[in-house]
Amino acid sequence: MYLALGAVVVSMGSCSKKLGEFKSDFFNTTPNPLETVGENVPATISGNIPAKFMNKSAKVTATPVLVWATGADTFGEASAQPVVFQGEKVRSNGQVVSYDNGGTVTIPFNVQYQPEMAESNLYLDFAVDQNGKLYSLPRVKVGEGVIATSTLASPASVKPAEAKSNFERIIQEKYSAEIRFLINQANIRASQTSAADYVDLNKELIAANDAPNREIAGIMIHSYASPDGTLAFNTELAEERENNTTRYMENQLKKDKITEFGELTSSFTPEDWEGFQQLVERSNIQDKDLILSVLKMYKDPEQREQEIRNLAGVFNELADQILPQLRYSKIVATINVIGKSDQELIQLFDTDPQKLTEDEILYVASLTNDNTRKMQIYQKAAELYPNDYRNFNNLGMTQYVAGQYDKARENFTKAARMAPSSKEVEMNQGLLSMLDGNYAKAQEQLGAAAGLPEAEQAMGVYYLAQGDVQKAAASLSKGATNNSALAQILSKDYAAAQNTISSITTPDATTYYLAAVIGARTNNPDMVMSNLRKAAQLDNTILEKAARDMEFASYNLKNL
Repeated sequence: MYLALGAVVVSMGSCSKKLGEFKSDFFNTTPNPLETVGENVPATISGNIPAKFMNKSAKVTATPVLVWATGADTFGEASAQPVVFQGEKVRSNGQVVSYDNGGTVTIPFNVQYQPEMAESNLYLDFAVDQNGKLYSLPRVKVGEGVIATSTLASPASVKPAEAKSNFERIIQEKYSAEIRFLINQANIRASQTSAADYVDLNKELIAANDAPNREIAGIMIHSYASPDGTLAFNTELAEERENNTTRYMENQLKKDKITEFGELTSSFTPEDWEGFQQLVERSNIQDKDLILSVLKMYKDPEQREQEIRNLAGVFNELADQILPQLRYSKIVATINVIGKSDQELIQLFDTDPQKLTEDEILYVASLTNDNTRKMQIYQKAAELYPNDYRNFNNLGMTQYVAGQYDKARENFTKAARMAPSSKEVEMNQGLLSMLDGNYAKAQEQLGAAAGLPEAEQAMGVYYLAQGDVQKAAASLSKGATNNSALAQILSKDYAAAQNTISSITTPDATTYYLAAVIGARTNNPDMVMSNLRKAAQLDNTILEKAARDMEFASYNLKNL
């Protein structure tokens, strides 16, 4: 009986005794140092509580807290969702830890990243409820620092989509005429060369020959015979029509003193069954379905003709309405209209821009890589042509590149009112939404821009911000940019990232900083130091950032 009473006393002691202090050794944080995923800082804290530690009546609320210095004696904090774990006798929904055997607990951590978190410590705060008695235990450090490489993804570095000019220096025009023949004949009749379409074609050729901004690129002749009669006869007839038409055209060019006309080509079709079918389909012939079924049933041309001739009543209609239209030569002239040269367009813009069309002004903007010059050109285009959304979209594009985001927003909004379904405008507004941190709106806008090649880079940045590295790498795979290199770094494909960086034509401070990160992750000190020096030459604040960056925690950067 005394032994039993003693056991009860011990058991009650384990319930009433105050919980001891937790130790850092009880906990392991993954990853450590912490690392941003997109714009958040997620981690998992795993606790291994030893035997004889967890009071059976204790309920522990553990709150992860990230702490960083904001001044000499001031600190910032970001707390994550608290987690409850408890002893065996507590009636609650926390994770149960055995007193006799100990146990494990899992504490998830996730807060939104702030740049000041680079130098920080992760703690656990403990609030205990033991049989209604509340008390706190000292906080325990369970991690330190935040690697924020993923936050280098920036929509500011994505080039907005440009609404293209429709300007073409060479506009190709085609003019045609038909010379018709009588049945079984190949001679060219005066009634055909005096017909309106041939006369007009001849006038266009003469005018193009005389105009300084037009050139005859080529003349093509194709001659046909109707599919009645034998194939051999029709082949000879069609070829003779081709030869006669070609000779006539050559003589006409000589008469008109046209010596530059590209190439004069000719060909013939012995029996125009394709044209025959098209004419029948468009006709009102009563039995046209029967004729069309014969064409589908028989592929041999002579058998086709015989079967159609067997349709005695129908054939007479064909002979009157269809077959005469298939006895002709078609002449097609291709004439190039040559627009102003680049130099002429630039000079006109600088001296008298009102003489340029909106497409010509937009084209002038494409002739320079100077963003300030582009901005001036699009500003003038918007003044001269205020009803063309492209001018406001492209003006906003240059302002976005210059970091003038409020002005860019204003002009993108104007463009959107004029062209609500423009993919370029949707994408550009999506970039601004990402800059604002409104990723739900950005997803909607970038989705509306799907299919636009430029949108791939924007979507890649969106996926990086969401922490979806795999999708980001796929979207960014087609371009050599800082963002595409970053996606490869986060995918741990360092060789590909290094190749991407070496392919960037105009590297900036971020480019070299990313190269230094690759060096740190591949244990290449020379690569780290040389690239940080290059980055610092372009941005004198970069070394201060690097000194706080856990990527370079094992490097002495004081001598850079």
